[in-house]
This record gives sequence, C-alpha cells and structure tokens, in this order.
Amino acid sequence: MRREWRVRRWLPVLLLATGGTLVFAVLGHAWGERREIDRQAAQSRAQLALHARALEQLVDRYRALPQVLALDPELRAAASGPVDEATRHRLNLRLEEANRTAQASTLTLIDARGTAVAASNWREPGSNVGEHYGFRPYVRQALAEGQGRFYGIGVTTGVPGYFLSERIHGAGGEALGVVVIKIQLSALEREWLRVDGTVMVSDRHGVVFLASQDHWRYRALRPLDAATLRELDATRQYGAQPLRPMAMQRARALGDDVMRVRIAAPARQGEWLWIRAPLQEPGWTLHLLRDLSAATAAAARQAAIAAALLWLALVLLGLFVQQRRRITALRQRNRAELEALVQQHAQELRTARDGVIEAARHADSGLSRQLDHLAQGVAIIDADLRLTAWNQRYLELFRFPPGFIHVGRPIEDVFRYNAERGLLGPGPVEDAIQRRLDHLRSGTPHARESEKQDGTVLEIRGNPLPDGGFVTSYADITGYKNTARELRSLADALERRIADRTADLEQARHDAEQANRYKTRFVAAAVHDLLQPLNAARMFLSALRSRLQAPEQCELSDHVEAALAAQDAVLTSLLDISRMEAGTLAVDVRAFALDPLLDTLAREFGMLAAAHGLAFAYVPTRLAVRSDEALLRRILQNFLSNAVRYTRRGRIVLGCRRDGGHVRIEVHDQGPGIPDRLQREVFEEFRRLDDGHGDHRGAGLGLAIVERIGRLLGHRIDLRSQPGRGSVFAVSVPGADAAAVVPAARPAETGPHEDCPLHGCRCWCIDDDPRVCEATRALLERWGCVVPFAGGPQGALAAAAPERIPQVVLLDVRMDGIDGPALYEQLCTRWRQAPPVVLVTAERDAALQREAADRGWGFLHKPVRAPALRALMSQILLRHR
Repeated sequence: MRREWRVRRWLPVLLLATGGTLVFAVLGHAWGERREIDRQAAQSRAQLALHARALEQLVDRYRALPQVLALDPELRAAASGPVDEATRHRLNLRLEEANRTAQASTLTLIDARGTAVAASNWREPGSNVGEHYGFRPYVRQALAEGQGRFYGIGVTTGVPGYFLSERIHGAGGEALGVVVIKIQLSALEREWLRVDGTVMVSDRHGVVFLASQDHWRYRALRPLDAATLRELDATRQYGAQPLRPMAMQRARALGDDVMRVRIAAPARQGEWLWIRAPLQEPGWTLHLLRDLSAATAAAARQAAIAAALLWLALVLLGLFVQQRRRITALRQRNRAELEALVQQHAQELRTARDGVIEAARHADSGLSRQLDHLAQGVAIIDADLRLTAWNQRYLELFRFPPGFIHVGRPIEDVFRYNAERGLLGPGPVEDAIQRRLDHLRSGTPHARESEKQDGTVLEIRGNPLPDGGFVTSYADITGYKNTARELRSLADALERRIADRTADLEQARHDAEQANRYKTRFVAAAVHDLLQPLNAARMFLSALRSRLQAPEQCELSDHVEAALAAQDAVLTSLLDISRMEAGTLAVDVRAFALDPLLDTLAREFGMLAAAHGLAFAYVPTRLAVRSDEALLRRILQNFLSNAVRYTRRGRIVLGCRRDGGHVRIEVHDQGPGIPDRLQREVFEEFRRLDDGHGDHRGAGLGLAIVERIGRLLGHRIDLRSQPGRGSVFAVSVPGADAAAVVPAARPAETGPHEDCPLHGCRCWCIDDDPRVCEATRALLERWGCVVPFAGGPQGALAAAAPERIPQVVLLDVRMDGIDGPALYEQLCTRWRQAPPVVLVTAERDAALQREAADRGWGFLHKPVRAPALRALMSQILLRHR
C-alpha cells in the first residue's frame, strides 16, 4: 500500500521532469542552431565585406591607366590614321613597357573600327595585334559612352580577365579609338583558397565567373533565357565554356542576403549557408558558401544539453524548495510535540520534588520509604544543617555503624566521621569540614566526584530546598570510570600502534623509492654499457660495407645492420621507459603547426608502406596543437610502424579531426584487428601479437611507451578495432590557435661540397672502450681523415701538446668515472686552443644536450649512425673555418 502511494506521489513529478526535459532540449536545439547560423552569417558578412573591398581596390588600382593613356598624343595619332610598321613597333614596345610597369595582363590600342592597332602581347603567338574586337561590349561601351568594362574569356588568348576601356577623343570630340587594359583576377581566387568555405562572384545573368573551387566556375545560379543565351553567344563572353546549371534540393531564406540550402549539383553533402553581397561593379554579386553540418550540430547539441540541464535544475530546485517546506513543517510539529513532552516531564519532576520534600517533612524515623526506589544515595538536611531524611542506598554507600545516622544528627558529625576514614581527601580535616559547611549555608548547587579508599567513585550533586536546607545525592559511577580508563588505555595503545605502523609505512615507502632510484640508475648504466659494444659494432659495420663487393655479402651486411638497429631500438625503448618511470624525462610543451610533423611522417612511412605493397594516404591539415613535438612524433611513429608491421594488404590512412577543444590524430589500418580481450594487454611491456610480418616483429615495447608518454603529457590514447577489418589508433591532443603559431625556421640546406672538409682532417677519438676507438678509427680513415690518437682519457692527456692539436675531437661523456667535458677543459689547457668537439654518448640527458648546444658542440647518441656522424663533422668544420 505504501509503495503504491509513493508511486502515485512521484509519477507526476517524473513525467513532468521527463516531458519538460524533452521540450527544453528541442527548444534549446532549435535556439542553438539558429544562434550558430546567425553567428556564422555575421562572420560571413564581415568576410564578404573584406573580399569585396579587396576586389574593388584591385580594379580601382588599374582604372586610371586607360584614362592616362587615352590622353597620350602618340596613341591618339595612331588611332586616327594609318600606321606603318615602324610606328606599330614603337607603339607595341611602349604598351609592353607600360604593361610591365602596371603588372597587368594586356594593354591594347583599338581604332574606331574595332581593330587592334598595337598590344603589349605583340611578341606572343596569340597576339591581339590585327584582331577585330568591335563586337566586344567594352569596345562598344567606350566608343558610345566614353568608358567600358567587361569580364570575359579572351577571344585571342583564351585567358579570362576583366577589361577596362577608355575612349580616345579627337580634336573635335569625335571617337578615334579605345585603350583597353585586361586584368587577371586569378590571384584573388588563390587567396580565397584560404577561406573556410567557397567564395564566388557572379555577373548580372547569374553566371559564376570567379570561384575558389574549379567545379563552381561557369555555373548558372538560375536558368538562362533565350535572350541571355543569344547575348552571351554574340559577345562570346565565356567562349566555348559550357555553362552548367546549379541545382538546389532545398532552400530556405533566413534573410535578404542569407539562405540555408542543400545543393545537388555540384554534389555537396549536408546543409550549407549561402550569403550574398552586391559589389560596386554593375550586376556583380559576391557569394560565400559555408558548411553548416558540423558547426550547427555541435552548437545545437550543446544548447539542447544546456536547456535540458536547466530544466532539470529547475525541477530539482522546485523539489528542494518543496522538501524544505516539508522539513520546516515537520520541525515545527516536532518542536510542538517536544515542548509538550518537556512540560509533561517538568510537571512530573515538580511532583517528584514535592513528594521528596513532603516525605522529608513528615519523616519521623528519617529513613524514607519514598526514596528507596532511587539508585542513588540521598540525604536531606534542614536549614539548621541537621539530617531529616535519607534512604537505604545512602547507608550502604558509606557503611555507617548502626544507630549513627538518626533524625536531627548534625551534618558536621557526619563530615567528621567521614574525614576520620579519609573520605574528605588530603589536607587539614577541620578546613575540609568548614568548607563543606560554608557551602551548605550559602545554598549554592554543586557537583563533584570523590574516590573512596576501596576504589569506589561517587558522583555527588547537591541542590538547595525552597524553605532552606539541602538535598544531596550520591551516585556510584565506579563502573563508568573503569570503562573510561580502559577506553583511554585502549586509545593510547591504538595511537602507539598507529604511530608504529606509520613509521613502518614511511620506512617502506623510503625503501621503495630508494630501490626505484637504484633500479633507474642500474637500467641507465646497463643500457650505457650495452650501447658501447653496439656502437662499436655499427662503426665496424659502416667501415666494412665499403669493402664488400659481392651482392650476397652486401645483403648479409644489411641483415646485420637491421639486427643492430632493432637491438638499438629495444635498448632505447628500455631506457625511455626507465626515465619516464623515474620522472626524469624532459618535456617541452609548446604550440606548433601539425601539418609539417604529419607530412614528414607520411613521407617516411609512405615509402616503407610502398615497399610492403601497401597504399598510404595522408590528409593535410591547417590545425595547430599544444604538446611536446618530439614525444608526439614518438607516439605517431609507433602507431604507423605497427600499422605497417601488421597490415598484409590494403591501405593505411593518417589524418586528424577536431574533437571539441582537442585535435584527434588517427592512424587507420586494414590489418587483422585486435580482439576485445587483448586491447588493453597490447599496451603492456613485451606484449605483442603473433600475426605481424615474419621479419618485422617488434619487441613489444612500442605501445607501452605510447601509453606512458600519453600519461606524461596528459593525452588520451584510444584504440578501436574489429577482428578481420582493421584497427584505429588515436591520440587526443589539446588544440592551439593556428594563427598565433610561429613557423619553425627551416635548417639551411647543405650542398654536396660539404663532404670535402673531411679529407685530411686530423681527428682525435677519446673513449674508454678500445673497440669503439678502433671502429671509429677505421671509419674515419675510410673517409680520408687522419687519426693521430684513438684511446682512453689518460692516454689523451699524455699525448696532448701544443704541436699536436686536432681539428675535431670525438669525445665520450662518461669514462670510468671521468667526465668528458671536464677532460676537454684540461686538454684545451695543454693544447692552448679549443678545437671543435662532438660529444658521442649513450646518456639520454636533455640538460647535457642543451649544454652542448649552448657551447656550440656537436651531440650524437650511441649507437652512432655513420651518415649522421659524417654530416655533423662536416658542418662543424665548415662553421669553425
């Protein structure tokens, strides 16, 4: 029954909340969509105003040139009479020079019959000289009205442009000819490519002749009647270009200059915002098409959610107010009931007190039966401080001898008897008795505790009587006190145990941190020691490759190089994981353009994918992000390398898209896919699937590094996969303002002549590993270098002298406890010069790399790639010279 009552009570509220949420969501969706459309329309109007001003300024810049040339006497003379070849040649040169200065397309002099007398393009095969243009509107307008303007495709050149013409007047005001300048507007179309949307210009017939996208050019925005088609054919305005119609599936006007349309031809998906603006040129209209689908959907969805949440907040607020009212009413009712209950208990207490007083008054023997039901001992004295009543519990607590307590006994005798038994505490007995008597005479209520010699603890409370006298109660609270002592002891023991456990946990945490530091240092040292022989092996292999002739030997060396590179990648990955766990990996977060990074990765992995017979697609972008560029590159490299490794056929796609305030970078492949039960395990160390290419299986560390870098940078790593169809790996990066990103300076290109400085170059190699020294010596001598010294730090100090100064020093950083830069300072003191130095180290220390860059030193990580070492040495030698 109660459950049915609750259902009937809350069902209307639930229906109201649900229905109101739906209504508010619909209204919010419509409002958000309209608001986003109005915002984009206002933004588009501002853009159109800028584009219109740019177009008008471009036309105005050339408008005065035909007017000036029409006043030239030489051109006037040439237009009025026959022209010989010498005069025509001179006029052609003059128009060519004027056109070169004005940077227009073509300058043409036309006589009154419409024939071109001279032109700036007289050298070109499609020259205007001698051609008839009398049918062109700009010629007829200028001859009739003084000026003309016309946009069309050139009859002779086939190049579209805007023609401005000016009439040449004779002495009597007659028309002698026309000066025409042709302006190409293709530069404007290229500028419009950077606009978010499609920009177009149409003429008075509704034909688009300028557009930022080619498939919109020469489209008729409305049907052309027969008269218009005859006019276009007579003027040959658009030559042989077919005027294709534009078809709308649905159009809805949002204002005088704004429409919301769906376009069928040329085919466009979704809804578009069409904004129009008239131009200064007669009959011209500027158009802007912007995609509404994504922006309005997001804005409408946000507004719908906000409206629904607002309604739910109002509903919750109403419920809260109603609940507060109910609680207030309940509190008032409870307060009234409590007051009534207090009054009832007060009346009962007054009745009990009156009974005690009445019993005291009528007691004849002093032992009151009306007080025996009380658990406390009670003693009542009159105004003369004599006993008048007591109960049995009072006698039991103090164990008075028989006959000692009787009516009329002075309370002073009782105090003295108790004092003799030590019940009044330490100190002089008379003083203790006198204090208690004075307290009783003053009639002041009191409450205290007293402990007897047997350990019994009494709580003593005294209250004066209305007619004089005193009532004192004695309650045995020994059990309560013992419990309190036990609880206090237990609390002290718990506090000691907690303190001990806290100390143990702190020591365990300290031991764990110490072990983690030892592990990090051990991994770094182990990787450093492992990279030393690996570096020597790669050096020896680079020196050996130039001596191999047989294809089988070269193929074998390639396999060795691939194995060493794979080992290098495993060691580097282990070191990176160790540094990330220890928190020593440096992070440089900044805003940068995303396209250069993605374009470089697309070119690198595009060639790798082509080598495996895979198609590779990359979608360029103008977005910018805020992240560490090197670490983000590492994430994407692992995504792409896994995509190439596990895709046997099909294609790989690299691209990005907006995701709210973030940019989502995705790598799509058509590999075997990953089952749901394994999608979290692939991000663990040394976890790899078994269906990659046989010779390209990884070590299982790539995605583990990706997961740790994502946590370090705060980037979300996502994976979507379907077995048999492929996988999508993605990383979400915070977006940045692309306009505020300063493009990185491109490094200076090096020419082939930079290999020359290595021939005859004196090089020292200082390393504590003899194998590395020998491998480096062999490689340098193969390049034509002279290596007087290749050995450890002590040998370098012994061999250093002013007459044995090297041109380049290859220096290790950590050598049996000796610091490489400190050793270099000692060597410079003995050489009395500071030759260029290249630090070659297995340390992955960003601070060391920055120090090398600040001091102008080269820096390479072990194992060293021979081309990188050669390029760096050549660059340092050229800069030093």
